[in-house]
Amino acid sequence: MRHGQVTKATKEPAKPARILIVGGGYVGMYTALRLQRRLKQRLRQAVGADGAPAPDAPDALGAPDAHVATSLESADGVAITILDPDPYMTYQPFLPEAAAGSISPRHVVVPLRRVLPHCQVIVGEARTIDHDRRVAHISTLATAESDAARAAHAAPGERPEPQTLELPYTELVLAPGSVSRTLPVPGLAEHGIGFKTVEEAIGLRNHVLEQLDIASSTRDPALRDAALTFVFVGGGYAGVEALAELEDMARYACRYYHNISADDLRFLLVEASDRILPEVGAEMGGYALRELRARNIDVRLQTRLDSCENRVAVLSDGSRHPSRTLVWTAGVKPHPLLARTGLPVTARGKLRCEPTLRVQGTAHAWSAGDAAAVPDLAAEPAAERAAEPAQDRARGAASADGAERPLCAPNAQHAVRQARRLADNLAAVCEGREPTPYRHSYAGSVASLGLHKGVAHVYGRKLKGYPAWFMHRAYHLSRVPTFNRKARVLAEWVLSGLFKREIVSLGSLEHPRAEFELAAGTVRRPDEN
Repeated sequence: MRHGQVTKATKEPAKPARILIVGGGYVGMYTALRLQRRLKQRLRQAVGADGAPAPDAPDALGAPDAHVATSLESADGVAITILDPDPYMTYQPFLPEAAAGSISPRHVVVPLRRVLPHCQVIVGEARTIDHDRRVAHISTLATAESDAARAAHAAPGERPEPQTLELPYTELVLAPGSVSRTLPVPGLAEHGIGFKTVEEAIGLRNHVLEQLDIASSTRDPALRDAALTFVFVGGGYAGVEALAELEDMARYACRYYHNISADDLRFLLVEASDRILPEVGAEMGGYALRELRARNIDVRLQTRLDSCENRVAVLSDGSRHPSRTLVWTAGVKPHPLLARTGLPVTARGKLRCEPTLRVQGTAHAWSAGDAAAVPDLAAEPAAERAAEPAQDRARGAASADGAERPLCAPNAQHAVRQARRLADNLAAVCEGREPTPYRHSYAGSVASLGLHKGVAHVYGRKLKGYPAWFMHRAYHLSRVPTFNRKARVLAEWVLSGLFKREIVSLGSLEHPRAEFELAAGTVRRPDEN
């Protein structure tokens, strides 16, 4: 070898970096969507202009240390990986309308692979995070199949350990969102119905229509009354909007039942505080309360659910309400994964974050949305904190100026804007610049109370009735991702104004093999002995 000659073996190729986004909801999808645009040139090095993996792209499930760069600045290209149990993002503000049949369920969700062609989507869950090694231990549909096969061949009494795969990363974005917060109420686990996913929304719609079928076909007055009694627990957005839309739908459906009148329906809303819809303010919340009660909806304030055993809702005021429908929307809590990351969390289980959305005191880790406790820089420290209840003041966080500030509210408005800021900050780090703190002045809130009814408090202006309902639809139509979804949702709204509402239960979709099992003889009909 001649003097000064360098062989290929002596030059170690630069490794591409991976940004791992755990969660495909508001924060996860919007962060990836913006990164896909901001890092377009660098993404093509790892993914390719046609969306196919480049020859040197990192294998998502390869060896932790062999294929991923340790920093964005030194990386040769960037790959973005999204990990979520579902291959779609659910636009939750449309769930009540999907449950009522105003929007098709498939138009409430946004396919991740379609809107993120230059990102890799893995359908799976993160079990634990080893941030010291920068590795996520995940389970996928394939590992679930493998676990089932090993369990089937295991010795009696033996339970094989669930299999996980290692997913290495350079930068981590934790956005698993939240899960329903349940309380130790007797009977809740057996009879409660949630309202956070599109599956739950459509399942609830089918369930409500099924109760009308039961009531119309029974001679038992007790069963009929229980079938026509619908109990909703939680007076926030989810509970009020779900109740209002489903009450509208059920009232409309009664015209197709010869022996059920709309006056036979009984809807009950249970709220532990002294008002509903606190997000829209006391005045608009009071209007919403009067509107619901004018529709013969029984609203119980400062009341709790004590028990729902044997399909009887027992309230803290001593009243008992036999009911076959109990919808639980009494709040959410941080995703359990956050407690298995080893990262700093608050007393409420959220990740402690700096205003830049970086996890407090932790390099290469970011978070936003429901999972993150982010200081609200737009709020005045002294005035805002003094107005909060004493039990809530501990939820604040110190900002860069050392002042104790309240946290950003866990809503879609902040989540979407935080996602954009987070993506911009990751792009800044990639370019060797400093990240920028997140700041957003809260614009206000809108809520639907059923068809042509609503309340709104936006930029200091208060609206109610039809104008608020129209603003609710216009705002969310502008916010739902992709032009494709906007056009389809708008078309459905136009058609629903021209034609009658579709009232049909597709409960059989929840058990698609039932008919085949009957034909195969693996199960029997109730009338067969």
